[in-house]
Amino acid sequence: MEIEQKQAEQIEYFVELASNRKGSALTLVIVEATSHPSLFAFSEILSLPNILQLEGTPNSRYLDLLRLFAHGTWNEYKSVRVGVDMSHLGNAGHLPQLMPNQVLKLKQLSVLTLAETNKVLPYDVLMQELDVTNVRELEDFLINECMYVGILRGKLDQLRTCFEVQFAAGRDLRPGQLGCMIHTLSDWLSTSDNLLISIQDKIKWADTMSELDKKHQKEVEERVDEVKKTISVKGDIDVRGHEEIYSESGGVMDYDEDRSRPKSKPLLRLNKEAASISLSLTKNGDNNRDSMRGLYLKQLGQPAPLMEIILE
Repeated sequence: MEIEQKQAEQIEYFVELASNRKGSALTLVIVEATSHPSLFAFSEILSLPNILQLEGTPNSRYLDLLRLFAHGTWNEYKSVRVGVDMSHLGNAGHLPQLMPNQVLKLKQLSVLTLAETNKVLPYDVLMQELDVTNVRELEDFLINECMYVGILRGKLDQLRTCFEVQFAAGRDLRPGQLGCMIHTLSDWLSTSDNLLISIQDKIKWADTMSELDKKHQKEVEERVDEVKKTISVKGDIDVRGHEEIYSESGGVMDYDEDRSRPKSKPLLRLNKEAASISLSLTKNGDNNRDSMRGLYLKQLGQPAPLMEIILE
C-alpha cells in the first residue's frame, strides 16, 4: 500500500511537470522520471499530448526511451543496442545511453515482467535476464533492490535455486495487451456468475433440508407427547381399579384396620382351668386319664380331636 501511494504521488508530480514543458525541456523530465527510485509506471506520462509530439523530432529517442521503461525489459534494451529489431518500442535503435539509476530501474522492471506470468522464477532465468554472474549477487539484488523497495515479495529457495513470488507490482499495459486482459476478465466474470448460481442452488437446497428436518422433529415431538398421554391415561385406569378392589366389602383388610381390631386369644389360653386339669391328669397317671377326659372336654366344649392333641 505504501509503494502504491508513493507511486501515485510521483505520477501526479511528473504529469504536472511534463504538462508545462515542450521540446527539449521534456527530455530532462523523461530522464528524471526514468531515474526516480519510486516510480515504476509511465503510461500516464506517455499519454500526454506534448510528450507524443516528440515523435519525428530530434528528441524522439527520448520518447522511445520512455516507451522502453513503460513496456520493455533490460534484455530488450541490450538487443536494441546490438541492432535487433524492436519495432514495438518505436525507433529504439537510437536509444540514449542509460545512466546507472536507469539501468537499475530497468532491471527491476524486468523482474516484474517475469513475475506477471510465473510465480516460481528459477535462478538461472533471472541471472540471464539481469546479467548477474552468481547466486549471491542475484539474491542481494532481489532482497535489496526489489523486496526492500516494496515492488516484490516472496521467498528465496536456495535448495531449489528459485524465487517464489507472493506479490509483484503491476506494470503498464503493453500495446494489444488490453484486449487480452478484457478477455481474461470476461472469462473470470462468467466463471464467477456460474459459481454464484451454484452457490444459490446450494443455499436453496440447504433451506429445503432444514425445513424438512424441522418438520420431522415436530412430528417426533408430537408422537412423544401422544405416547406420554397414553401412558398417563393407562396409569390412571390402573390406579382406579386398585382403589375399587380394596374398597369392596370382604376385600383385603388394610394394615391399619388389622392392627386396630382386637386379637383372639389362642385356644389353650382361654381357660386357666385347662392347664390345672392337664397337670392333675398327668399326676394321676394313665388310669385316670380316660375317666377325666370326658369331664375336661365337657367343661371346655371343644371337639375331641383337638383335645386329643392338647392332652397328648
